[in-house]
Amino acid sequence: MTKNKGIHFEVSERKILLRIVDLLLVYVGVYCLSLLFNFEYIDVSKDSIIELAVLGIYVTVFGTIFEIYDLQKASKIDTTFRNVVLTASTVVLFYLLTPVLTPYLPLERIQIVYFYIAIIVCILLWRIVYINLIESPRFYKRVLLVGETSNIEGLIKPLINFDSNYKIVGFINSEPTNEESVKFKGLKEFDPKDFLTTIEKEQISEVLVASFNSEAIMVDVYHNLMLLLERGFKIRDYSQVYEELLHKVPIQFVGKDFYKYFPFSRSNENKLYIFFQRTFDVLFATLGLLIGILILPIIVLGNIIGNKGPLFYYQERVGKNSKPFKIVKLRTMIVNAEVDGVKWAKKDDKRITAFGKFLRRSRIDEIPQFYNVLKGDMSIIGPRPERPFFVNELSRIIPFYETRHIIKPGLTGWAQVKTRYGSSIDDSLTKLQYDLFYIKHRSVFLDFNIFIKTMSTILFYRGQ
Repeated sequence: MTKNKGIHFEVSERKILLRIVDLLLVYVGVYCLSLLFNFEYIDVSKDSIIELAVLGIYVTVFGTIFEIYDLQKASKIDTTFRNVVLTASTVVLFYLLTPVLTPYLPLERIQIVYFYIAIIVCILLWRIVYINLIESPRFYKRVLLVGETSNIEGLIKPLINFDSNYKIVGFINSEPTNEESVKFKGLKEFDPKDFLTTIEKEQISEVLVASFNSEAIMVDVYHNLMLLLERGFKIRDYSQVYEELLHKVPIQFVGKDFYKYFPFSRSNENKLYIFFQRTFDVLFATLGLLIGILILPIIVLGNIIGNKGPLFYYQERVGKNSKPFKIVKLRTMIVNAEVDGVKWAKKDDKRITAFGKFLRRSRIDEIPQFYNVLKGDMSIIGPRPERPFFVNELSRIIPFYETRHIIKPGLTGWAQVKTRYGSSIDDSLTKLQYDLFYIKHRSVFLDFNIFIKTMSTILFYRGQ
């Protein structure tokens, strides 16, 4: 058996490819403008290194904010077109408003229009090529799953829904079977005896092992896995791939070997990281409170008309090391919203006022929490603090739930930018998976990623 030579692109490779070609084609577009239209606003030359670098930074940053590097959205032409137009509009606007770092406005204002159209056309043409070439079946990663039949459906659904390029072509049952064994018909099953020939025939490039009881793996299957490994074939653990692709920890598959899944980030004990994070918290919270003071008259007026009651409300939440603290927010619900007892806040909750809905979707209701950040109860980025009642309930049902309290809660977090508002046990489980991923991989880069995605949430008015 020879090692499969099929070509495919990993998630990280596709994201890097999108960014690099975007920048390259934007520069090519600007150069073509100078050749075709006597374009003088910006010149592709050594004398314009700073201006070109700023353009590249703007394209990268605003492209991230407007999600043109989100692979699921990048695979759809309609969504891509909208996001590319938003990105180009913001890039040109900021480019015009920073003349210290960018060229001064040209005498012929039509050159700005050329500049704007060139960015849209260059990126959009590349995205059409990307969708029809890179996203095509010829570049799919063909994967063979090895695991217990009873778990197959729950294993394949998350991976298929996340990345269409990750093609699970079939599975091999790792446990002995008999005539009474349950059969799974949603995915092609291959005979364990044909393991090696299946690799060749189906052009498999990766074997994914998802057996949660390694002792139960049949001897023949185990022997073939060892043989593939010795030949340099790619064999990966399911939980590793799950975490890598979905960016959350698969706690539903974590058993007694839980300590293997939680080698928490060294940043949690890194004094320099903690110092810079606290500095950022103080500076950003101060700026946030100043902005809140500036828009306070509008908020007060909206509260009088649309909320009719107290402007602020205070609520107990669970902080670092399970220590309770009082959180302050702008009130978005009717007065005495929980007179009948504590309830989950749901999407389109009838208790939310008309003005409160606006405050939530724009995230303005979170502004008073900058006070909690200054006090040190919270950080800008971290798991959202939950109420003691729900913490007590969820910690009895969901394993490792209390683990999210080993760091400070945050104003925004990985779970907030990756999933919807939690309104059930299942939603809380999903949020916990993302929170544990953040704690496990906490870093300056991940913090910056969350910050950028939070900007996307605000700009696209997705708050709940």
